[in-house]
Amino acid sequence: MHFEKQLDAPAVEGGEPWYKSLTRYHWFVLFVSSLGWLFDTMDQQLFTLARAPAMAELLPQGADRTYYGRIATAIFMVGWATGGIVFGVLGDRIGRAKTMLLTILIYSVCTGLSALSISFWDFTLYRFLTGLGVGGEFAVGVALVAEVMPEPRARAIGWLQTSSTVGNVAAAFIGMSIGNIETYHFAPWRGMFLIGALPAMLALLIRRRLKEPERWQALRARHHIEGEQLGSYRELFSHPTWRHNAIVGVLLATSGVIGLWGIGFFSPDLTRAVMRPVIEEQAKSEFPDAAQPNQQTSQEVAEQRSKYTSNQLYLWAGINALFLNIGGFFGMWAFSRVTVVLGRKPTFAVTYVMAMLTTAYTFWNLNGFGDFFWMIPIMGFFQLAIFSGFAIYFPELFPTRLRSTGTSFCYNVGRYLAAFGVFGLGYLSTEVFKDYDQTTALRLSCVTMCGTFLLGLAVLPFAVEAHGKPLPE
Repeated sequence: MHFEKQLDAPAVEGGEPWYKSLTRYHWFVLFVSSLGWLFDTMDQQLFTLARAPAMAELLPQGADRTYYGRIATAIFMVGWATGGIVFGVLGDRIGRAKTMLLTILIYSVCTGLSALSISFWDFTLYRFLTGLGVGGEFAVGVALVAEVMPEPRARAIGWLQTSSTVGNVAAAFIGMSIGNIETYHFAPWRGMFLIGALPAMLALLIRRRLKEPERWQALRARHHIEGEQLGSYRELFSHPTWRHNAIVGVLLATSGVIGLWGIGFFSPDLTRAVMRPVIEEQAKSEFPDAAQPNQQTSQEVAEQRSKYTSNQLYLWAGINALFLNIGGFFGMWAFSRVTVVLGRKPTFAVTYVMAMLTTAYTFWNLNGFGDFFWMIPIMGFFQLAIFSGFAIYFPELFPTRLRSTGTSFCYNVGRYLAAFGVFGLGYLSTEVFKDYDQTTALRLSCVTMCGTFLLGLAVLPFAVEAHGKPLPE
């Protein structure tokens, strides 16, 4: 199959849909980049769903599983940030397509290795290595799409980012359906990570068909003749415009990443806490005590109740992820539509404010069965819409020779800072609100942490408006 590389085709005028100007190769690039990001985010969500049961199995009896779960999350995010920094430079130096291939292989293989963990420490090592690949894939993917697509590029990049919610929904369905693997003496969380290794097959498609953007190829040829190097943090920070944009981008990303990973992705923990008493009562009804109890019968009933409760908690954590990402899908789509009308900065401002309000409301008021089906999607709508903005906006801040480097710096340095946000949530829960029960402490901590969205709002006056402008060269 051959693809026409009409990479600089003009946008269709006359009010026709944006996709009318796309060639077959444009669609191929968007499809492959979206698949890479879809599988990337599926891995992230699998980790979120598998974190609690993995800690329960890998840690010794009596260990603080919540505390170690936060450590595992922070290490994963540090790996993510490190991978973004390293592979962002490689994306500018060796090419977008080559770097995407490498990052997908890394996160696929290391996700599979996570299923073989025998202790907390090797588990966190695998998660760190997985994070390296996850962090690198985002920047090269959005840089590739931004450089290949004709105007208006925001719509295409918005759909790329929207694919992340499809990956998260896939992970939710995996989490909801995989509980029966226990029948085969294999913990469900291990099966989830094995499934997460499958994206490695996507690398074959990338290697065979995906080409480097013509914009990047021309730049590389020119810099090769002139003896200059692409992808340089020294140049990024020595140039006042790029330095300013990088700092603003990092602060915007920090606010959104802490909001999602330090608050929103702990909503499965709240779901488990809210639903556990209800499920335990259901377990008693499903497996009543024997009429004439003996030790063996009582033990069997206890084991049946425990397994029933565990499987139902997997189900409800999956339901939480499902509805969070259904809301996120529409939020990302909406951001890409609204930003081409209002501009980047006003759309960001509305989204940060609404993310703060809806997240605080959800964590404080979610108490029963019916609440999941409207509170969680609304929270997901605004929390994940912010990330559509990152995908659209960050590539617009830097020239071609620094686009992957700058985008990756903004998105991933924010994760170093966000890792401290995860510990901040733990500090609030265990120290500041320690006199409350565990569920109430989690609620109060998350509501307090919602103030992080104000950081993004405060940075916006210093950001440049990129709407309607060509990519910098």
